[in-house]
Amino acid sequence: MRRLTCLLGFCGFLSILPARAAPAPHVVHAVASFTVLADVVSHVGGAHVAVTSLVPPDGDPHEFEPAPDDARALRQADVVFMSGEGLESWFARLAHAAGYQGKPVIVSNGIDIHTEHDGQQVETDPHVWNSVPNVIVWTNNIRDALIAADPADADDFRASAAAYTTQLQALDHDIRTAIDTIPPARRRVLTSHDAFGYFGRAYGVTFMAPQGLSTETEASAADVGRLIAQIRESGMTTYFLENATDPRLVQQVAHATGAQPGGELYAEALSTAGGPAPDYISMMRHNTELMVRAMRPH
Repeated sequence: MRRLTCLLGFCGFLSILPARAAPAPHVVHAVASFTVLADVVSHVGGAHVAVTSLVPPDGDPHEFEPAPDDARALRQADVVFMSGEGLESWFARLAHAAGYQGKPVIVSNGIDIHTEHDGQQVETDPHVWNSVPNVIVWTNNIRDALIAADPADADDFRASAAAYTTQLQALDHDIRTAIDTIPPARRRVLTSHDAFGYFGRAYGVTFMAPQGLSTETEASAADVGRLIAQIRESGMTTYFLENATDPRLVQQVAHATGAQPGGELYAEALSTAGGPAPDYISMMRHNTELMVRAMRPH
């Protein structure tokens, strides 16, 4: 009886002790090169991943200048994601400054990459995310990299990637449906630089721009003259600025052709949280809506 009483007393003592906290879930610290990619990583990673974007919202991923905080984030990362295909020309300098010895995950691996011929030079178009099916490839590559970094949460990464892919497939369908309402002869858009080639091939839209694939390049007077002649011949009446590029050149072309502003497109950078394109899906819907409105017969 005495033994039972002692046992009951000990159990009562245990019951008043504070409960031991459950172990904190493992969080993968991921770095993505720019905001569009960071958003996709966040969707696939969910609560298991903390994502830092090196290029900030509304930032130009071509002309980005890394800061000391970026080197620190790179050193502390468990996994680093890049789009690749020449987009992040500044990354080697940042990796050297940070002493980063890892191997970034190139999420565009497996995508059918397009090239353009500029005289004797062949240029790779890095803007793969402007075609939604390419971002489904991104999603799968990101899923596999996160599983490799955190195998314990593999099932969650697979589920998140599958759910996000379903959203992307719906987005792709909606874009095609919207573009199909526009007569093929009117599917022409004037933008600041040549960032929408993958969108054009995927959805049947012709894009014209005074600047080439990178904002680091400068358009010649002859290039601008040819573009002005093309626009006058095509009868285009609307031009678009881009949130991360200098607007002056496209405004010069517009002034020469009489084209009117149609709004601001988000070609390679998301907006801030309060803007019209805080995530990839919102960005693509916003861009498509503005383009369709400009191309629609009035």
